[in-house]
Amino acid sequence: MTPVSTLNLNDPLTLALLAAGAVALLLIVLLIVSIRRAGRSAALAEMLASQMGGVTSRVQLLSDGQQQLFGGLTAVTEAQAQQQARTLRLMEERLARVTETVSQNLSSSARNTAQSLGELQQRLKTIDKAQENITKLSGDVLSLQDILSNKQTRGAFGEIQLHDIVSKALPSDSYALQASLSNGKRADCLIHLPNPPGPIVIDSKFPLEAYEKLRAAKTDHEVTQAGREFRTAVRAHIKAISEKYIIEGETADGALMFLPSEAVYAELHANYPEVVREGFAARVWIVSPTTCMATLNTMRAILKDARMREQAGAIRTTLRQLHRDVEIVVERVDKLNTHFGQARADLDGIGVAAERAGKRAARLDNFDFEELAADPAPPLVAAPK
Repeated sequence: MTPVSTLNLNDPLTLALLAAGAVALLLIVLLIVSIRRAGRSAALAEMLASQMGGVTSRVQLLSDGQQQLFGGLTAVTEAQAQQQARTLRLMEERLARVTETVSQNLSSSARNTAQSLGELQQRLKTIDKAQENITKLSGDVLSLQDILSNKQTRGAFGEIQLHDIVSKALPSDSYALQASLSNGKRADCLIHLPNPPGPIVIDSKFPLEAYEKLRAAKTDHEVTQAGREFRTAVRAHIKAISEKYIIEGETADGALMFLPSEAVYAELHANYPEVVREGFAARVWIVSPTTCMATLNTMRAILKDARMREQAGAIRTTLRQLHRDVEIVVERVDKLNTHFGQARADLDGIGVAAERAGKRAARLDNFDFEELAADPAPPLVAAPK
């Protein structure tokens, strides 16, 4: 199908053709008017006819030029169509690549999103477990507060904590829990140290009420009053331990006051050093869980040294017995060497006698009686004792 050509009015050549056509048309109109008037002469008609012939030839030239112009416009149109087709194909290819890239990116993003959601779910599960542990811990803390709010349960809590520390630091036969003393008092823990210093008592009670009041004080007056009560309670406890658990000739000349709270221990040493010094003077040593473990490790070294001294005599006796056993072994080895030497000599004599007997048997078999008469008598081999 031949493409429809359009005239470009902005093209000078097209305008020229149109102008020529208009001129030709005008001339034709004038010619017609001239003919209609019929007032002119035949010469003028001939001249007009010749001019019309020239105009016709020019119009033909213009028509040929227009045809060439149409051919060029057709070629340009086809070239533009091919270029548009190539551009369209290129755009389609690029669009396909972009679509593939976007699809890959979307797939990768989907996988990453799914992975991130999975990790987020795992983290949420971890957070849920941590929340459960926190809830459980909160319940345990409330239970601990209930325990520490009662004197009897608080004393049991201190005894359990003390027992746990002592059982990890000392052998089971080096201490006794709830040991009875000669004065009828019962010690929370009695460490069997050798003399000196002798058995030492550890008391696990502590004045928590006064400390809690001190922590809850807001005004200066309340702090002063609570500090005074805390100081009085600790002094009374030091005095009670000194009177109950330091018995001359039965226990060591000192005792330990175990505070199962590091906070109470820190408060006492930071703000009430005079009370600590009074405890030193009364031979009552205040310890916390940390310092108690260090003290018990020192006691373990003392127990180990004492037991090694106790066993020194037994060790020396055992060494003497071992030395005697070695001497007996050496003596028996010497006797075995002697027996082995005698056995070797007997075996050598038996071998010589057997060889001689074999030779005599061979001579008897050959009837060499003269050689038998000439052989000396064999020596006798002594039998082993």
